[in-house]
Amino acid sequence: MGLFRRLFGNGAPDGFTGSLEPDETVIAFTGVQGGGHVVVTSLGLWLPGPRRIGWHLVSKVKWEGALRVVEAVEASTEGPVVLLEDLPAQRFAVDDPGRVLRAISQRVEGSIRSRERLESPGVWVLRRKIPGRDGVVWQARGDAGVDLEAVREAVAPLVSRLAG
Repeated sequence: MGLFRRLFGNGAPDGFTGSLEPDETVIAFTGVQGGGHVVVTSLGLWLPGPRRIGWHLVSKVKWEGALRVVEAVEASTEGPVVLLEDLPAQRFAVDDPGRVLRAISQRVEGSIRSRERLESPGVWVLRRKIPGRDGVVWQARGDAGVDLEAVREAVAPLVSRLAG
């Protein structure tokens, strides 16, 4: 642990029980009504529990009277492309969404190096940076109602290009 952290703490809010990595920097945070915190760091989004979602697995974040977070899981792979599926949205009534929402948006957008929309069947193909790692990862995520097999078929031409 560096001298700065020993003297001044890690920047996390009082009562935060997550275990930050040595090089993980707190960017913003807000309390959650009912307990816990939403904490934005250089490596991901900490939600009450606490647990961290890496920026490359945050699909959507939106303000709808509460902070709405959609997390993706790595469901499968097709060659070098990771196929994602969204989990049900989680909602958090937070004390002060402004700074946190801006920081989340910046981090999610900052992780995306390129994106392409495949209108039929409705698939996003992203090339993303994973914080704390070298290189990028290819990801594909179908719209609501698009099954994993349709996503797999939609990215087949990309997989062939990347292999060849």
